[in-house]
Formats: sequence, structure tokens, C-alpha cells
Amino acid sequence: MTLTRRSLVTLLGGTILMPACAMMPKEKSMEEIEPGSVLFGLVGQMKAAPGKRAELAAILAEGTRSMPGCLTYIIAEDLSDSDSLWITEVWTDESKHQASLKLPDVQAAIAKGRPLIAGFGTHVRTRPVAGVGI
Repeated sequence: MTLTRRSLVTLLGGTILMPACAMMPKEKSMEEIEPGSVLFGLVGQMKAAPGKRAELAAILAEGTRSMPGCLTYIIAEDLSDSDSLWITEVWTDESKHQASLKLPDVQAAIAKGRPLIAGFGTHVRTRPVAGVGI
């Protein structure tokens, strides 16, 4: 897969360093989100360089403690591919996700994680409508 600068920033921004939002106190629970609000979600596969999955996951898990609007960020190891991770995110809205990409800590993590990334698999945008943990 050939990566352009734009696709790299988009995919990395959607995955690098947002895990910190999972470690911080939740901004809002699902019950507190205003009726009619449209949540924003991302689900994507990140392929680490051979043997670098754990190191990449650790970088993803470091992150910042301040990610306004992030409700859920899950890093999962792919059980059928020893070099792949799946990232699942839920945000209060897409603008909060976009704003997070400009944070200095996020930019630093992108730079740190980039050499460990071999590519990306499936990447989808979602509209979460219900679930446990958000």
C-alpha cells in the first residue's frame, strides 16, 4: 500500500495518541450526551513493522491526558495477524477529533510512531448509535 502524506496524517491522527482519552476521566457518558447529538467514530487497522506491534501499541497507549471530546479509544491486537492492531474510537463529534490532531502531544506521537508503521488496512468512519462503554 502506498501512503501519501495526507492519508498518513489522517490515519495516524485517527489512531496515534488518542488512547489517552480512554485513560482520562470521561468527558460525558452516553446518558449525558444531548439528544440529537451525532457521535463520530473511527475503526481502523494499523500494521506494524514486523515484530514491532507491542512497541507501536505502547506508543499508542502513552498519549496525552487531555483529549476533549474523546469518549472511547480501544487498541486491540489482531489475533490472526501478529503485526496488526485495530483501533476503535468514539468522539462527541468529528470537530473534536479534528481539533485533537493539532495538539502538540499528538503531533509528537505521530512522529514517534511513524517509523514503526508498515501500513494500514481497513479504515472506516462510523456514527455510533448505542453501546456499552461510551
